[in-house]
Amino acid sequence: MTEEIQFYLSEAEESMDKAVQHTGSELTKIRAGKASPAMVEHLRVDYYGNPTPITQVANISAPDARTLLIKPWEKNMLGEINKAIKNSDLNLNPQQEADAVRLNIPALTEERRRDLVKQVKNETENGKISIRNIRKDVNDSLRKLQKEGTSEDAVRDAEAKVQKLTDGHIVQIDELLAKKEAEIMTI
Repeated sequence: MTEEIQFYLSEAEESMDKAVQHTGSELTKIRAGKASPAMVEHLRVDYYGNPTPITQVANISAPDARTLLIKPWEKNMLGEINKAIKNSDLNLNPQQEADAVRLNIPALTEERRRDLVKQVKNETENGKISIRNIRKDVNDSLRKLQKEGTSEDAVRDAEAKVQKLTDGHIVQIDELLAKKEAEIMTI
């Protein structure tokens, strides 16, 4: 197998790994009824005029399964954190305390659970699409190599390896889906 083919295969595997990781990180943002610091990590607060990730201005913890506690390192950030949560798409009502912001996570209704499962399926489908696009791009590159003189057998073997990589990464995404779906549907 030529170095060029090996390069494309390793590039495909690396890109597919990143697609699986990205899908996993997107799934952590979908709340499953349990308090998780990942639910608010994407929020940005106004820190002296600069939009700053909340994780850089506060400590986020989950003291129990239904509560998030956000303790800013500077007390003057309480109002900004409160405002960022209210303006977000989380639909949570922050409770400001003396030195922290408390978020109570309500239990999910059956209808909301189904909606979240649809959202999870949509997110995992996006992951699968990106993996298939990576496969398509690599196979196109391999066919160009064939036109440039690489043997047809070597290209066919490489395409089979790319398909095997694709299948393996799609299985990983299906596992993420099953795990998140079970997490959401568990009361």
